[in-house]
Amino acid sequence: MANTPQAKKRIRRNDRRAVINGARVSRIRTFVKKVEAAIASGDRSAAETALAAVQPELHRGVAKGVLHKNTVARKFSRLTKRVAAIG
Repeated sequence: MANTPQAKKRIRRNDRRAVINGARVSRIRTFVKKVEAAIASGDRSAAETALAAVQPELHRGVAKGVLHKNTVARKFSRLTKRVAAIG
């Protein structure tokens, strides 16, 4: 159990940040799911539009520290390849 005032404050901050970071990751997942749904439907223009929308969201996740940059690079690369494969 936290004894010092600093440790107690850190616990409060961590709880607040966990809620915010969880919302950020959830938002990113929603954008990724939109791309995957467009890919599944075979609609290339919708998939490209969704891909253009997901890219800044993924990079914002890196900037905010909720995702690792290599994770984002891998996810975006794989999505891009799948969109390009729609024929």
